[in-house]
Amino acid sequence: MDGYFARDSMAFRVMSNRAVGLTYGQRALVIGALHPRLYLGTVEHTQHRITPYNRLVLTARLFEVVFLGTREQADRALEFTRRKHATVRGVLPQDAGPRHPAGAPYSAADPDLMYMTMAFAFDSVDTMQNLLVRRLSAGERDELYQDFVRWAELFGMPRSAAPDDYASFRSTFDAYLASDEVHLTPEARLVGSYLAGVKRSGYDLPPPLRPLFRAIDVVVKGSLPARVRELYGFRWTARSRAAMDAVVAGSRALYVRPPRFAPRPLAPIVKGANGDLLKIVARTEQRQLRRGRLTMPEVARAAGLLP
Repeated sequence: MDGYFARDSMAFRVMSNRAVGLTYGQRALVIGALHPRLYLGTVEHTQHRITPYNRLVLTARLFEVVFLGTREQADRALEFTRRKHATVRGVLPQDAGPRHPAGAPYSAADPDLMYMTMAFAFDSVDTMQNLLVRRLSAGERDELYQDFVRWAELFGMPRSAAPDDYASFRSTFDAYLASDEVHLTPEARLVGSYLAGVKRSGYDLPPPLRPLFRAIDVVVKGSLPARVRELYGFRWTARSRAAMDAVVAGSRALYVRPPRFAPRPLAPIVKGANGDLLKIVARTEQRQLRRGRLTMPEVARAAGLLP
């Protein structure tokens, strides 16, 4: 059964690239943490404060199903999300920069917050596709943007909440990142630092997966706009750049298309859904939690979840 996005759509083609699917989520959360109403509204209602990678995995799988799954699968994911979002509303419990005073309202039904969720995801998908696979043409980027607007509409965003085209999105989103609207709360800074691989804990993945996720950390941090790295205080050196260049070169080499009708032995590795790999991440976090090892111990401590 066909899904909401045809197999020849830009959304399906791009989101089928494993290099994109494995990296965009972490990057989107690192940048999204700069939006206080979005960040605080999420963490105040999450059930995964001490299992953040389970939350990341759940979100990634829901998004992936809507892009790549059948309509039946997508509809189940959309209904699950609607139920979870139905009670997400409140006010900021603290001041979060000059534009976000304590008491400012938030709601999962707010069209602006729906759009910003889409914007952070789309910007990261666009960035990782161009970085790790190949650069899209202007027409392909606009088609991908329109697909993402349609995707956000499926989750309930009104079409009027988003700019009309990619060029308008790019100018307004970049202006937002350069403005005084962005602000990092102390907890958001910690979470983003873990997600970018700057902070580490005793938690770790099985040894065979460690090189892959170290590479993801490098490319997530390196792909951030310079101002975002500065706001976090992330160091970025010539050595960092060289490491990222190596990851980018290796990834792009995997996606070089062979001549027409030639065998494509790498296709099962570089193309497809990431659900099985994401399950390993979630299970590892749960297993290590049972052993008393937290993914983000400083975050749990700051949130009052640890003594």
